[in-house]
Amino acid sequence: MLRRPILAAAAGAVACCVLIAPGRAADKPRQRDPKQGAERMVRASRTTLAPVYAPLAAQIAKDFRLAGKKGIGIDVGSGPGTLIVELCKRTGLHWINADINPHFFAHFFRLAESKGVAHRVSAVYADAGALPFRDDYADVIVSRGSYHFWADRKKGFGEICRVLKPGGAAYVGRGFPRDLPVETARRIRAKQGKGMKYDRGKEADALRKIMTDLGIRDFRIHVPKAPGGQDVSYGIWVEFHKPAGKGE
Repeated sequence: MLRRPILAAAAGAVACCVLIAPGRAADKPRQRDPKQGAERMVRASRTTLAPVYAPLAAQIAKDFRLAGKKGIGIDVGSGPGTLIVELCKRTGLHWINADINPHFFAHFFRLAESKGVAHRVSAVYADAGALPFRDDYADVIVSRGSYHFWADRKKGFGEICRVLKPGGAAYVGRGFPRDLPVETARRIRAKQGKGMKYDRGKEADALRKIMTDLGIRDFRIHVPKAPGGQDVSYGIWVEFHKPAGKGE
């Protein structure tokens, strides 16, 4: 018998099995204590990372022309879901928190309820390498601070491409929105310590190779650099688009 992952809707916490592909069981979380991990990330989303989400959502909504757009958006590895709540304020999409750690979901639903967007969000237990959605499902897929933890990055990006609708777009990466004030970025990096340091040049090469290997032609690597902030890493992002179908 095929197992179907459950999609939980915030409004009334109703469980349903809609538009989810059967037979794509997610891997077990590799985190030793997922509950404590979720609690740490929730705290970070309220403190250290709190200034990141609103300007990042504004940037995504502007760059991908999502203001007023209807349809489905997915945030892979959304965790606390703060970015989703900010995207709900700026788009007309229904957003899904697709995360491998379900301990985030109670906080996510409470946050969405407190911000008046509970009717526009859902959550699903999902591994990035085996997303439990049918082909050509989502209009846009985003992910911040998740992809470098995926067990198989190529598989994860391939799954995102599969799930995107023809003509859909993805924005995946780690770091900050390009308009985050430099002093704010410096404060965040100081609190994060050396654990967030990596070679962005090598990371760009690795992402470029993944896109090429997957046959994704319409992509761009973004390495934001703020004026006066050459000493601060704003991270790295990859934007890619799925070719539109015939007649679109």
